[in-house]
Amino acid sequence: MLKKTGIISGIVLISAYMVFAVVYLNPHAKKNMVCEALRVTVADTLERHYMTATEISRMLQNAGLSPVGKRISEINTTAIEEKLAENRLIKRAECYKTIEGTVKLKVYQRIPILRVFSPKGTYYIDNEGEQMPVPRNFAAYVPVAGGAIESEYARTQLYEFALFLHKDKFWNSQIEQIYVLPNGDVELTPTVGNHQIVLGKIADYKENLAKLRLFYEKGLDEVGWNRYSLINLKFKNQVVCTKREK
Repeated sequence: MLKKTGIISGIVLISAYMVFAVVYLNPHAKKNMVCEALRVTVADTLERHYMTATEISRMLQNAGLSPVGKRISEINTTAIEEKLAENRLIKRAECYKTIEGTVKLKVYQRIPILRVFSPKGTYYIDNEGEQMPVPRNFAAYVPVAGGAIESEYARTQLYEFALFLHKDKFWNSQIEQIYVLPNGDVELTPTVGNHQIVLGKIADYKENLAKLRLFYEKGLDEVGWNRYSLINLKFKNQVVCTKREK
């Protein structure tokens, strides 16, 4: 009985291999294989959900690049990746074919670290210094910048400052608004404390924020966070404060 079962199992395995060989190893069969499905994965959807698999599939369909129903041999995965990369919300896309006749696509979204309100409109700056549009139905919890902001300034000096805030746990939670004055000085609005901060020129942000951090720890913790209405960091080795009027 066991011997008979073993023979039957062997026949089944051989038959399965023959089917596999005919379908997947036969060059003619592979050439004529049709894509049965597109499998789209969007990375980091829990934190950033402004792109969906359905929207991405629709983008490819509108561009005439949907692989479904086409011969696998005729599908250009590079063209799909390049088309999706044109969208400023997408960082990059990885597309490949499988031997089962499906196309798999993984899309990586851009990571916004700053929202800019400028005379020419509003947009995000991502963690690589690239400008990206504001997605519909999504708002990133990042610092907001306004005032006299030109595009080049936003993508260079302001980006460097925002990246510093993004990577520093304390300042990332403490600074909620950045305002650039016409003379180039920068003012900050904190999340904790009812005061304004005059940072000075943005090029000096590391030195001036270090002074402010020390002042927070040694000064405001003693007298209270609402004692002053203005904290000025522009002067070298000094923190100049304006008392709040009673």
